[in-house]
Amino acid sequence: MNRKTVVLPVLAGLLAPTLAACGTQQGSSAGGDPIVVGTTDHFTVSKRAPAPFDPAAAYDVAAWSVMRNTFQTLLRSPRTGTTPVPEAADRCGFTDTRNEQYRCTLRKDLTFSNGHALDAKDVAFSLQRVKRINHKGGPAVLFGNLDRVEALGKREIAFHLKKPDATFPYKLTTPAAAVVDSETYPADSLTTGSQLVGSGPYALGGIDAESATLTRNPHYKGGLTPHNDKIELRFFDTSRAMEKALEDDKIDVMGRTISPGQVSRLDAGQDEGIELVEQPGQEIRYLAFDTKKGPTAKKAVRQAMAQLVDRKEIVRDAYDRSAEPLYSLVPAGLTAHRNSFFNKYGEPDPKRAESILRAAGIDKPVKLTLTYTTDHYGDATAEEFALLKRQLNRSGLFDVRVKGVKWDAFRPAATGGRYAVWGYGWYADFPDADNFIAPFFEEDNFLGSTYTNRRIRDTIIPQTRRQTERSATADSFGRAQDIVADEVPVLPLWQGKQYLAARDDITGVEWALNSSSVLQLWELGRGHDG
Repeated sequence: MNRKTVVLPVLAGLLAPTLAACGTQQGSSAGGDPIVVGTTDHFTVSKRAPAPFDPAAAYDVAAWSVMRNTFQTLLRSPRTGTTPVPEAADRCGFTDTRNEQYRCTLRKDLTFSNGHALDAKDVAFSLQRVKRINHKGGPAVLFGNLDRVEALGKREIAFHLKKPDATFPYKLTTPAAAVVDSETYPADSLTTGSQLVGSGPYALGGIDAESATLTRNPHYKGGLTPHNDKIELRFFDTSRAMEKALEDDKIDVMGRTISPGQVSRLDAGQDEGIELVEQPGQEIRYLAFDTKKGPTAKKAVRQAMAQLVDRKEIVRDAYDRSAEPLYSLVPAGLTAHRNSFFNKYGEPDPKRAESILRAAGIDKPVKLTLTYTTDHYGDATAEEFALLKRQLNRSGLFDVRVKGVKWDAFRPAATGGRYAVWGYGWYADFPDADNFIAPFFEEDNFLGSTYTNRRIRDTIIPQTRRQTERSATADSFGRAQDIVADEVPVLPLWQGKQYLAARDDITGVEWALNSSSVLQLWELGRGHDG
């Protein structure tokens, strides 16, 4: 076993990774066997999810990992740093000093995987479609500030924003802004099934319950250089089955989800042909609350929970230190991060929690159900919620039960307001504090939450979006984090690290996950130690 710790540029002063790849970047699977990547993600077509890869509906890291490789966006995140760079666009930029008008010029001769030409009308159609469909729990929230899009000829696109937004270029890097074929996709409804038509580096071939094939798209014209011709995504029901497939050389790369126990086991393993890559990440996990009805409508109940939760115990016992305690929605590593929850509550203290409830006249024990999803965030989630239950109940202040629900039912129930307290994860759409504040507290937020704070919504978010120099937003976002710690509409728990394990003839593994945990499959190649 070889272990490699990589410092992601976004999280470490924009420094490039300090360790070289175990194989040469010239390695490629061109003309050979596909690179097989294991995952515990599954993509099923159902009534709740009729189109798992439709940009107007998909808003989770699993689907985006497929979409990032098959669709094009006007801009993309760079390998190092945070400033977006052109992808389908040849150039982009604001055309006014208020950051309200944004214009892009497309590359010449762009083509979809079905052979249809891609032009400005397809870009305008794609963004308008996301807003028009406005799928519940979908990514339309990212474009709530977009007033209209104009196609100016074949290659020019103009975006008119309702209010200044310096983060708009970052939003154009996300699969929510994926360009779809206006001749193929319906304008007012979602597609059905799992097929997709994009212009990215790969085309999605066959997909079934066991695997999916991504083949290099011969029509692709963009800024990426794929190091392989074909990727096979192989779906596993458990992380352990995926680990065994890696050990048996039946897959080349082990992706989502590697459990904390597997990190320790792989790190201590005897197989010298496997490399484990560790990176800091921006994945966060938190509890969300119904702040309008039931016991969690009372701020004191939420504050008492914040006073009792022991993040260090969760990270140590449920995640075997493969994560870090998190005391804010904005993760460590971003400029605007502030430990607001620790500053307000300090270490867990049952006596202080009791005084919070007593001052509010709340009888104890407070009865609650904590709901989590059993099959989306990894095997350790059940232990995490068992620990949360013990932490709250051993204080004598709460009478908590936990309930596990499969993701297919969990997600619509959570956004539909059916749970009092539920566990959710967030993978950043782009590496900026705005993306850890606005999606939670704007009017049409992705949680479906009715919680409102006018200072965050009407002052802090608009103010920070007028600031092109993003480091200058730290104080304003710090105030937002302090408000969240006081009112506790959500309760941050931990910040994850990222892991991939791969056979040692696979190159580019250290580049294959971006800071949002989305797979960049074009980085993977097949080579030799060098």
